[in-house]
Amino acid sequence: MSSKGQVKDWNETLSSRLRNPEFAREFIIASLDESIALKEILAKVIRAYGVNEFAEKAHLPSYDVVCAISPDSNITYSTLSKMLSVFGLEIGVSISREIESVA
Repeated sequence: MSSKGQVKDWNETLSSRLRNPEFAREFIIASLDESIALKEILAKVIRAYGVNEFAEKAHLPSYDVVCAISPDSNITYSTLSKMLSVFGLEIGVSISREIESVA
């Protein structure tokens, strides 16, 4: 099998597995641990689902999903929250260190 054929098989296998929400959640988390941009990760996962099907699961218009994963767009907190909720994920902020007083 040629390397192009192997890559195609790998991409098809990954796309198929990403349609499983539990696998997709672990893929998202692992990709973030590798410092891959969340928008890039979501775009890959959403394309595996199909934009229309994903939009339905996220309770968003398809247009909003397409805009959200577009490289030049800014995603809103509300849209991102709905998109992550499909995978049982949510946005969070935590304290990483103590800050010094400005006074």
